[in-house]
Amino acid sequence: MTDQTLLILGASGDLTARLLLPGLGKLLELGGAKDIALVGSGMDDWGDEQWRDRVRTAFGRDDPIDARYLRADVTNGDDLERLLGACHGEIVIFFALPPSVTAKACAALRDVGLPPGTRLVLEKPFGVDEKTAHALNALLVQLVPEARIHRVDHFLGKSTVLNILGLRFANRIFEPVLNNQHVESVDIVFDEDLGLESRAGYYDGAGALVDMIQSHLLQILAMLAMDAPPSLEAHEFRDSKAQVLRATHVWGDDPRAASRRARYTAGTIGDRSLPSYADEPGVDPARGTETLAEVVLAVDTWRWAGVPFRLRSGKAVGNRRKEAVVTFKPAPWVPTGLTGPDRPDRLRILFSPDRLELDLDINGPGDPFVLDPVTLGSDFGPGDLPPYGEVLRGVLDDDPTLSVRGDTAEMCWHIVQPVVDAWRAGEVPLQEYPAGSAGPADSLLPG
Repeated sequence: MTDQTLLILGASGDLTARLLLPGLGKLLELGGAKDIALVGSGMDDWGDEQWRDRVRTAFGRDDPIDARYLRADVTNGDDLERLLGACHGEIVIFFALPPSVTAKACAALRDVGLPPGTRLVLEKPFGVDEKTAHALNALLVQLVPEARIHRVDHFLGKSTVLNILGLRFANRIFEPVLNNQHVESVDIVFDEDLGLESRAGYYDGAGALVDMIQSHLLQILAMLAMDAPPSLEAHEFRDSKAQVLRATHVWGDDPRAASRRARYTAGTIGDRSLPSYADEPGVDPARGTETLAEVVLAVDTWRWAGVPFRLRSGKAVGNRRKEAVVTFKPAPWVPTGLTGPDRPDRLRILFSPDRLELDLDINGPGDPFVLDPVTLGSDFGPGDLPPYGEVLRGVLDDDPTLSVRGDTAEMCWHIVQPVVDAWRAGEVPLQEYPAGSAGPADSLLPG
């Protein structure tokens, strides 16, 4: 790996401390990113030692890394020139910033100019709608070539999500039946029992649809629905994902019938009492931000036409559920004389814990003519790196495979834009559910 500087804009923020630096620390521990310097920048009036303390805390050890901190306004051209002057070797700029600030910083960098070989790393959400995503893409390619723009979706660095590729394409038993001839529905769910957790500054302007479905869950859909690429080279892998997303749209093109939104009210989860979302510090109740979103999508390809893909994400949900579930159609005929539960076969890919399960009906241990449900399961082995470590490895190796391509980022907005528009127009009511419950009563997903 060549001599590089990782310049983190927004170094004093939560994202840097909680995810970015621990991922970098693990990458360094495993021998990656050997010749790298670390420059942090933010509006906080820190010095080098305070920044190094944050780095040491995140790494969990005292690594001999060249770490410096410079206070700067990243939307100011003079300050950006000063930051770039503190870097050496190839520069990787990580925008750990809100979308609006990122766009302003990029506009300022256009006037400053960037050294050859510079890479840009942007967090989601990429823009705030389809129009702003397109405008940001147009700005970025004025700074560096598309191949050097890394739009981060850390779900693509999760070992379980990457295991979808091996599960589908290295096992003859599954791939022939993953199509509309055999599959009834696909559910991709990320329900968590956590509430807002002091993230109002970001979350109240995003909500569950943008925070999870528009980004992470659509990437999982693409992995589950795409045809096998010839290889996992970046251009072939990302072409296959893009092809699926181009064919994806709201079920029936009716966001009123194919989407739900809700936010939690006061309730209890275990021994924790949560206030109503509207009463959380920093929340503007008038915004009507949803904490639970559901969308049903169609993937109009030869393989998947007619199969509903139901995506859901919610906060403060009592039944913590993070999984992709493929529900198969019933057997065309069960011989007379076999009795038992009428449960469909299901393939479950669990993201927490990392596990694979297959629900089947087999002859039970008692009466051999009575079918009993059984679940076959296997734990996925953990990856060597946490998701942000995996993403950073790709960035520092200049490998865009796990980065979201510009056209794909716009496609994801295009898919959900009818839902966004319908919600803004008040065509889909904002429902409520008590914290600790299963969510709204008329969920689009089966219980």
